[in-house]
Amino acid sequence: MAHDQTHVQEFFGARAADWDSRFPDDGPAYAAAVAELGLPAGAAVLDAGCGTGRALPPLRDAVGPGGTVLGLDLTPEMLETAVRAGRNRAGALLLGDVAGLPLRTATLDAVFGAGLISHLPDPEANLRELARVVRPGGKLALFHPIGRAALAARQGRQITADDLRAEPRLRPLLAGAGWRMVSYVDEDARFLAVAVREE
Repeated sequence: MAHDQTHVQEFFGARAADWDSRFPDDGPAYAAAVAELGLPAGAAVLDAGCGTGRALPPLRDAVGPGGTVLGLDLTPEMLETAVRAGRNRAGALLLGDVAGLPLRTATLDAVFGAGLISHLPDPEANLRELARVVRPGGKLALFHPIGRAALAARQGRQITADDLRAEPRLRPLLAGAGWRMVSYVDEDARFLAVAVREE
């Protein structure tokens, strides 16, 4: 495993147990972001980098009992926390890596990724792998329950133009990976970019 993935695992592994208590008010924001995907009942959706699985219950609500909800994460401790919170009842949890998804080509209707883009070891290749498993016309939502400026302020830094989530960076990055960005919102209470898988 690459060094940077080990670092990601260690970072989130150490924080998994108290992750939800540190961010207790995100539920409505996650539900609203999922709603924007407009998933039909019966759809198949992947939460990529699902962490403790906070998006899984709203994803299950969206696709209904006949839909397929998968949560994939690199960090065993995050998935263990998701199970303790009962979120494995909303979707199947997979230990895995966005660099090589254990899924067949064009089998999903959508991918949801919360806080994902900042942690991808090879953003274009990883976004292309996400595109591989989504059918043409399917969707990708890149979400964060806090906007770029508010997050930077919380971390005591400035937004920089080379941030991957800046619209002028993100749009061509997605396009190069087979996605067409259709909406982009970056406000204090949320960041949400939605893209469609090109035909």
